[in-house]
Amino acid sequence: MTGSRMKALALALAGGSMMALAACGGEAEVAETAPEGVIEGVTIENARMVLAPVEGNPAAIYFDFAYDGDRSFSLGRVEVEGAASAVMHQYGEYDFKVQMMEALPIPVTKGTKVEFKPSDLHVMAMEPSPELKPGGTTKVTLTVSGGNKHIFDAEIRAAGEER
Repeated sequence: MTGSRMKALALALAGGSMMALAACGGEAEVAETAPEGVIEGVTIENARMVLAPVEGNPAAIYFDFAYDGDRSFSLGRVEVEGAASAVMHQYGEYDFKVQMMEALPIPVTKGTKVEFKPSDLHVMAMEPSPELKPGGTTKVTLTVSGGNKHIFDAEIRAAGEER
């Protein structure tokens, strides 16, 4: 291809691109984004933290998780305000015994529903602060693959209250 033909082709492509932009109004669409700390499509219900009978022992957090969004991800990490650390736990069998262990990342796609409940999948809040009192609330942060976070409040209940 000669230099003048290449130049003509480049000009034609550039002109076509300009016409396409003009047809779109020349403005880029602005995608709506969810507020910080909210993953669009995630619903959390019935969130509660149950304190241990002995102050300072781990507290358990239960909630109902549902997702109706279009992007797939996995639940991987959790943080609890007022706790030194937190981890998702699940019961499983090891060495012919049922025991609590750290949960693997949970895959989430449109329509996923996960119940964090007693004797199954739940969050353990390690070394909860003495400032966490029944009747109050604490913030729970779920971090998903890709780093997005979903933050929600959990009602704090005393040991022995309905889990």
